[in-house]
Amino acid sequence: MAISPEQIRLLVDSFAERDDERFRTVALDIAAAAAKAGDQKLANSVRAMVDRSRRSSLPSVGPKAVPISRPEGELASLLTVSYPKTRFVDMVLPAKSKAMLQRMLEENRSANTLRSHGFEPRRRVLLAGPPGCGKTMTARAIAGETGLPLLVVQFHALITKYMGETGAKLHAIFESMSSTRGVYLFDEFDVVGTSRSASNDVGEARRVVNSFLQLLEHDDSESIVIAATNMAGTLDEALFRRFDDIVQFGKPSAADVRKLVENRLAAFAPMKLRWPDISTAARGLSHAEVVNACEDAAKAVVLGHKSVVTTAQIVNALKARKRPSPRANRSRTA
Repeated sequence: MAISPEQIRLLVDSFAERDDERFRTVALDIAAAAAKAGDQKLANSVRAMVDRSRRSSLPSVGPKAVPISRPEGELASLLTVSYPKTRFVDMVLPAKSKAMLQRMLEENRSANTLRSHGFEPRRRVLLAGPPGCGKTMTARAIAGETGLPLLVVQFHALITKYMGETGAKLHAIFESMSSTRGVYLFDEFDVVGTSRSASNDVGEARRVVNSFLQLLEHDDSESIVIAATNMAGTLDEALFRRFDDIVQFGKPSAADVRKLVENRLAAFAPMKLRWPDISTAARGLSHAEVVNACEDAAKAVVLGHKSVVTTAQIVNALKARKRPSPRANRSRTA
């Protein structure tokens, strides 16, 4: 497989700027192209070298030893820490969403260059879409691409019934962003960001939204802040203006379903599958549900001592993932 002139230029440019993370990203792009061209040996070799490079640049004490400037007891219950290995090459994303995320990564890799011209890189992203469409995995991929720790906010510990306590905990998390650079994920963000005009709003909930708005507005750390929500319509309107990008997720298209199936069943799939049947069976399912159905079909192949999965097995597994409609449930109980 020939390396393109653009890839060579990017490799040399990132090396000259001593931008290790950008250099690794270009190398992973080359590995992905090699895999697509059928040169799996080269792809695996390049990926292994990149992984060794990343590990050598991370703290040797492991992921739980991320330095937190606050007292350990205060933040230990608020944040979970990990170093994901997920990459965008492992995901199936709409072209528009992937382009927005890649732009954010590129700006963060060239943050010093942007700041020297008076600009700040994008680092506040809102991910919106139904459950299972890849929002959390996207946060893991951003952490994996940047080599930063993923710090997930634990809402069960953040939200309390005592006046002012939630705001204080939020403040501690934002202080952590300055002392510990990382990817901070506020999953199920609607818990915090519910509209201040909601009919069931109470004073403390309104104060929490105000606190978050102020903290996000004045955050000048180098951390990446990601909020993920299944219910974007319930969020306070002012929150949308605080994010640099809003990335929308949806149910997978027929093309997405095909990529998901091919990626997950590469070791079991024959050369030909009836893709129209598979697309029809997958209609309405999320990315996660399609992947889980593929795993169900693969298990059936393994337990059946076979080597190839059939279209019928995939279709049946996809159909089994579909929930019965409320109307069907009412008919059965009538």
